[in-house]
Amino acid sequence: MRKLLIGTMLASSLVGYAATSFAAGGSVEVLHWWTSGGEAAALDVLKKKLESQGITWKDMPVAGGGGEQAMTALRARVTAGDPPTAVQALGFDITDWAKQGVVGDLGEVADKEGWDKVIPTALQNFAKYDGKWIAAPVNVHSTNWVWISKKALDAAGGKEPTNWDEFVAMLDKMKANGITPLAHGGQAWQDATLFDAVVLGLGTDFYKAAFIDLDPAALGGDKMVEAFDRMKKLRSYVDDDFSGRDWNLASAMVIQGKAGAQMMGDWAKGEFLKAGQKPGTDFVCIRFPGTQGAVTFNSDMFMMFKVGDDKKAAQLQMASDIESPDFQSSFNVVKGSVPARTDVPDTAFDDCGKKGIKDLAEANSSGKLFGSMAHGYAVPAAIKNAIYDVVTRHFNGDVDSKEAAKELVDAVAAAKG
Repeated sequence: MRKLLIGTMLASSLVGYAATSFAAGGSVEVLHWWTSGGEAAALDVLKKKLESQGITWKDMPVAGGGGEQAMTALRARVTAGDPPTAVQALGFDITDWAKQGVVGDLGEVADKEGWDKVIPTALQNFAKYDGKWIAAPVNVHSTNWVWISKKALDAAGGKEPTNWDEFVAMLDKMKANGITPLAHGGQAWQDATLFDAVVLGLGTDFYKAAFIDLDPAALGGDKMVEAFDRMKKLRSYVDDDFSGRDWNLASAMVIQGKAGAQMMGDWAKGEFLKAGQKPGTDFVCIRFPGTQGAVTFNSDMFMMFKVGDDKKAAQLQMASDIESPDFQSSFNVVKGSVPARTDVPDTAFDDCGKKGIKDLAEANSSGKLFGSMAHGYAVPAAIKNAIYDVVTRHFNGDVDSKEAAKELVDAVAAAKG
């Protein structure tokens, strides 16, 4: 760890960043849903950085990987007139809170440190509102990953799948070898994470038309029926006890050799690392077959709320610390994600991390970087939740693929109002 910290400090000097000092003392109350082992370890990097500056960290964890429970808890606090200092939030949820006029202003620190120049526009679209910085992006997660047990892959022939047919063949071999081929948790956001990758795997133009443009022809057409058929096929590889399982417990199934693979965002890598596993040796990271060259993303951000003058300095210090290159490197190395700044070297990252940084840059330059529908960066919450409902009902066998595609069109139209 000492070597890592030294390395990232040196990296920060290379990018010419000068840390800003806003506070010596004070406290921050932070609402978040990072409660799994790998997530908690990553969050501890930020907590210790603030504590070293004399800032007390008041933890407000709310379990639930998609963040829905956290937003419910936040509504109660804001309604009571007592918002936390900072809240982990995603995409359109941030925009919704900004519209209510309850968020803070990070312009003082953002202007001093030049955030506009180093944070990608795709993130700024959510971290700013009416031209004002209201949130500090912590990372960029990409969601179209598959995490595969190296032992299970070797037993299934050792070939990393590059297309849908090869992926199905790998899962069939894993099933024949007596393990659960696909580790999955039956929660709406997890079902939608699978669906995100499946739709992207049928073409980037199709993904954009369906989940960003919300084109009824794409949402209800033959290709969407094919997407639902592929989801039905994936369901056949999931064990019977998947209902309600948290995502990190699904990761543990792969880590422990009880399952062969997991389709999940790169926060899953944090669980593998926490368990002492190494990429290439114990597990393999690949893009979901058919999505190579494209990336669906979400970005964890700390949205800042309006606070009293006695708390403002500590809030600005927290924002400054989050965007410092040394924190961006050390946090994301542990978390499994990649930096929210484009000027952070990949030196400290493992092979999966280096691949994530490279893939993100390529997708951004080629126009194949898309906000994730499943994680609140493609459509507002009402539409996302409407899609969730159809996807989960289909995954649980309540409707067939043709009916699901038809329902998707109706559900999105109703949610759009």
